[in-house]
Amino acid sequence: MSEESEEKNTEEVLLIPRDTYLVSGIHIGTSVCTKFMEPFKYRVRNDGIYVLDVNTTDERIRIAAKFLSRFEPSKVAVFATRQYASVPSTKMARFAGFKAIPGRFIPGTLTNPSYEGYIEPDVVVLTDPRADKQALTEAASRGIPVVALCDTDNATNHVDLVMPVNNKGRKSLAQIYYLLTREILRARGELGETEELQETADDFAFKLLRE
Repeated sequence: MSEESEEKNTEEVLLIPRDTYLVSGIHIGTSVCTKFMEPFKYRVRNDGIYVLDVNTTDERIRIAAKFLSRFEPSKVAVFATRQYASVPSTKMARFAGFKAIPGRFIPGTLTNPSYEGYIEPDVVVLTDPRADKQALTEAASRGIPVVALCDTDNATNHVDLVMPVNNKGRKSLAQIYYLLTREILRARGELGETEELQETADDFAFKLLRE
């Protein structure tokens, strides 16, 4: 098989065209790559920026979607401290019936029954193990499974399912949450295998003031 044919076959199995992934910057990491994220590294650019493997990201989206689709929707909590993740994470929660908690995490949300905002999810989704560290710590102390979007500079202690992705970019976060939402609904049978969401990845993006 020629190199061109192999590339074509790879393209055909991706959830979206490779170029769409690349335009969103979903593969662009940071200038640091931890030992935890080394297996997900594709290469290092000349400017020292680590690049994630799009094929692996695509595969992990599928795995995470199937995993999350098995839970009662109301028992899935999505945390997103990062501003750019507030809109896409909330959109996913609305489509999938999850509980979205964007913005600052209030200590005790997962561990203090006397706190009025206390919840008991069966699984949590984190946008960034570092930014959402308190949520990660509390989930781990309760034995709650954690699915997390992890960039090249993240440690993955207590993360049960790593989704290697640029978890800082506005377009990247919109794309990852859009795809995760679509694949969760497809896994549940709420969307057909080739059916799309009513909104696009652009609709999932945090809107800048100038827009």
